[in-house]
Amino acid sequence: MHATLSKTIDRRLGEVVRRRLAVEPVVVLEGPRAVGKSTLLRTLAVAKGREVVDLDDLATRDAARADPALFVRGEAPVLIDEFQHVPELLDAIKAELNRDGAAGRFVLTGSTRYATLPATAQALTGRAHRIEVLPLSQGEITEVHEDFAEVLLHDPASLADPSLPATARDEYVSRVVTGGFPSALRRATPADRTRWFDDYVNLVVERDVLELSRVRQRRQLPLLLRQLAGQTAQLLNIANAASAIGMEKSTAENYTKLLETVFLMHQLPAWGRTLASRVTAAPKIHVIDSGLAARLLRLTERKLGAASAPALTEFGHLLETFVVGEVCKQLAWLDAPVQRGHWRTRDGAEVDLVVEREDGMVAALEVKAASRVSPTDLRSLLQLRRKLGSQFLGGVVMYTGAQAYLHPDGIVILPISRLWRG
Repeated sequence: MHATLSKTIDRRLGEVVRRRLAVEPVVVLEGPRAVGKSTLLRTLAVAKGREVVDLDDLATRDAARADPALFVRGEAPVLIDEFQHVPELLDAIKAELNRDGAAGRFVLTGSTRYATLPATAQALTGRAHRIEVLPLSQGEITEVHEDFAEVLLHDPASLADPSLPATARDEYVSRVVTGGFPSALRRATPADRTRWFDDYVNLVVERDVLELSRVRQRRQLPLLLRQLAGQTAQLLNIANAASAIGMEKSTAENYTKLLETVFLMHQLPAWGRTLASRVTAAPKIHVIDSGLAARLLRLTERKLGAASAPALTEFGHLLETFVVGEVCKQLAWLDAPVQRGHWRTRDGAEVDLVVEREDGMVAALEVKAASRVSPTDLRSLLQLRRKLGSQFLGGVVMYTGAQAYLHPDGIVILPISRLWRG
């Protein structure tokens, strides 16, 4: 199925950024390297007639360190790319905002999580609005205007549209293994994409992680990353990952935070209003992109297409990471904030993604790699519905089958392709 990108994609986040700039003094676009943050910033620069301060350029970086105040002056919006290289700029921005705190003053991009930078907590607390920029969604790739997350949060039952076209399992495998990084999508062959993913990991680990912290066991960092990738869509177990490579647990915990800081992975927290004793509080871990996860685990389309138990299990985990990632991308486009997490009880009930609106209404999602949905696949969603009562908006099981329908129990059964079709 792999479709090679031949042009720059019009990102849905572009409109989000413009809306937020109308009310926020500082907008921070944060996310992995090579997902299009700089492209978004350049597009905004052209529209506003501004220049971009590019701190990936070493000469510009040195000049900004020497005189931070000079680089944050000018007509709004001031646009700064990869600001984390010169965190001293944040204090200079704060001083500017003390003089003029109007909306739309600054747009910053960063490839490390904003909240982890030492100077951040003191500098722009309460003044910086963060927007996460993730790899391309499937709809952005195929130029389809997606509405799945929006409908899920307002009328889940209406998702059961029987007219959805069928999608072959091979296409799902291809989409999962390719992922959404624009540069990977521009590679025409699996070998080309493999080299890109390997170079990408080396760049982020050898440059960005080491710039953030003095890593004593740098050779083991890629090994830890692979161990954590093996847990994608599963409960995070740092002790097991550390033991597998002979690393102290405390060291592994610190290094895991670094890998999250540079957006190689993220945690999906446990969801629950009280997190009572029956409900686990452990987060799930997801690699930031299913294509990157597949490469870290050395999983190809051919391997995942095999009719074997290991292949089915591995594909199931990658597919969950893929679906959760796609939904989170769409949630980032919405104006109303939502709480997201996974739900798991100690007696084995689990729901892959729970999304809670500000008014307390909850929608829930399960992902299945099978082409059929059995009654047992509905049990956890039904248990969560009983727990929530009238606050349960609806539950959806997404699978690789062809039919979309409303189950007699009230759960929507939906092909995964509804994420980008509809």
